[in-house]
Amino acid sequence: LVYNCEFAVFAAFFIGRADCSTPRTMLHLGDTAEDIARAAEILRHGGLVAFPTETVYGLGARADDRAAVRKIFEAKGRPASHPVIVHLPDATWLDAWASDVPPEARRLAERFWPGPLTLILRRRESVPNVVTGGQDTVGLRVPGHPVALALLRESDVPIAAPSANRFGRVSATTAAHVVQN
Repeated sequence: LVYNCEFAVFAAFFIGRADCSTPRTMLHLGDTAEDIARAAEILRHGGLVAFPTETVYGLGARADDRAAVRKIFEAKGRPASHPVIVHLPDATWLDAWASDVPPEARRLAERFWPGPLTLILRRRESVPNVVTGGQDTVGLRVPGHPVALALLRESDVPIAAPSANRFGRVSATTAAHVVQN
C-alpha cells in the first residue's frame, strides 16, 4: 500500500489509489473497529481520510505532518493562505497546539467539547504554518461525532480537516457529497 496517496470517505466509501498513477477506485468502508483502525493507519502514514463530524464531512490529514496537510490543499484546490481546523482527540491536547490558553477558553472547552465549538487561540511555534495559513492563531476543536472521536482516539494524532468538498463548493454533509466532489 502507498499510504501517502490514499483517500477515504469514512463510514461510506474508501477512495484509494494503489499507486499515485492509477485512477481512483472505491471500496466500501463502514464504522466498525476494523474500519476505524484502517483509517487511523492511513492517517498515521500521511494519507487523507474523509470522515463525518456533527456538522459536515471533513477531509483530514495528520496535523503534525506538513506534507500530509499539503495534500488537503491539493485535493480541495484550496488556497494555502486559508487555515484549517485541527481536530483533537480530547481537551488534554489543547496545550500541545495553543500557547497561553486563557481560562475562559478552558471553561468553554470543558463545557462544549466534544461538540461543534472551534476555539481560535494563539498557536504554539511548533504548529506548522501550512495548518494556520501563516497566521499566529490556530482553530482547535474536539468533534462530537462518535466516528470522528473513534478515529481521533484510534489514530492518536490530531487531524487537520476542513470540509471535504472542493474549494468554493457547498460543504459535504453526506458521504455521497464527498464522492461527488
